[in-house]
Parts: sequence; structure tokens; C-alpha cells
Amino acid sequence: MQQPEVVNVGGLDVMAFASMQQLVEFIVHDDGTVFAGSAIAINPEKVMKAREDAALKTMLNQAEIRYADGMGVVKVMRKKLGRHVERVPGCETWEAIMYRAASKQVPVFLVGAKPEVLQQTRDKLVAAGVNVVGAQDGYFKDEAALLTQIQQSGARIVTIAMGSPKQELLIERAKKVIPDAYFMGVGGTYDVFTGNVKRAPELWCKLNLEWAYRLLSQPSRIKRQWSLVEYLWLYLTGKL
Repeated sequence: MQQPEVVNVGGLDVMAFASMQQLVEFIVHDDGTVFAGSAIAINPEKVMKAREDAALKTMLNQAEIRYADGMGVVKVMRKKLGRHVERVPGCETWEAIMYRAASKQVPVFLVGAKPEVLQQTRDKLVAAGVNVVGAQDGYFKDEAALLTQIQQSGARIVTIAMGSPKQELLIERAKKVIPDAYFMGVGGTYDVFTGNVKRAPELWCKLNLEWAYRLLSQPSRIKRQWSLVEYLWLYLTGKL
């Protein structure tokens, strides 16, 4: 499959996928093989963190796939390319990858979240036909044992829900041990998938106001959301 164009957004090189489906098919191929490497969703918060942390910036740019999950990033890409670029929402993309993996019987390993949330996620995926060959909650203490477990499971897709940058750092180490698998950091996706965390209403999603819904639901996020104001200023002044 043809490589998508790459656009630099605040120092991060982001791939301009035409649609979520294009990304899903880029990862899980028609013959059941998978893209070997990792994918990271790039949003304004990550862009701002990377501008302040050179090591984080390098790590994010080392991911083989970097896709736009945030309208702030998409708007910069559209402006630079002069054409439409689609936002690729991380939660929906993960679900689409899981269902495509089910249709191709690609073995999947789940990492992260609380034990009960992980079990609910596994049960729901298995019920949908996903070949889940192993799972480990986010409270493990022996990383080497976990990587051995994943390797021995034969998993070709490994999704890790531990939050950023913890999940990305684990993925970088895991790729060295299991180079033929596809790794994806998914944050709080398992919680949303199982209904333990309420997703923003459809109208809010269509208006790209999920960030505002999360802020109203969790006012403690205000410090994190301040980075969006800084990002907006850089966008308006053409510094991204």
C-alpha cells in the first residue's frame, strides 16, 4: 500500500491518511499479515509536550505510524497540504483494527487498564470473534516476564492502554524484543469500549468538542487543557 504524505506539525511528522479505513488496512493486510512497528495518535497535547521535551519528541517521531487524532493537528495539515485530511479517532480506530483482526484471525494481546476493565474488554472482544491470545492489566511489576509472555503467545497485534508517555516508552522497548508485531498505544480506550467511561455525546463528537466535554466532566483536566490554548496561539500565529 502506498505511503501517505507526511506533514510536520510543531516538530512531529504526521501521516496524512485519507480515512480511518485506509489506516486500518495499512495495518492489517488483506492476507492476514500485519504492519510491523508501532502507531501513535498525535493530538495538540502531545505536540505541546514534545516541544518541551526533546527526548519525547524523538521517541514519538520514531514510531513508524503517526496519525492525526485531534482537529487542531488536522487543521494544520490541511493548511499545509492545501487539501482535505481526515481526523483518525484513536478509540474508533482501535475497534476497527480489532474487528478486522477478527475477520483475518490475527492473534491479539491486550495490556493495561484495571483488572476488571481488562477482563470486560477481553470478554467483549472474544464475543465478537477476536482471537485474544493473552492479556495483562497495567499493574504488572516484571516487564521482562510480560514481554516473554507476549512473545510466546504468538500475538501479532499488541495494544497497550497505560496513558502517555508510559505506553509509548513500553512500546519502544517491546519492539526490540518482538520486532514482527504491531503495537498501538490506546490510552483510556478499554474504559470507553466497556462503558466504564462515558464517551462524549455524538453531537459533541461531530462538532469536534470532545475535549470540552471531557473538561466539563473532569474539571481537574484544566491544567492539561491549557496546552490547547497555547497550541491555538501557535496555530494562529503560523508557528506550527
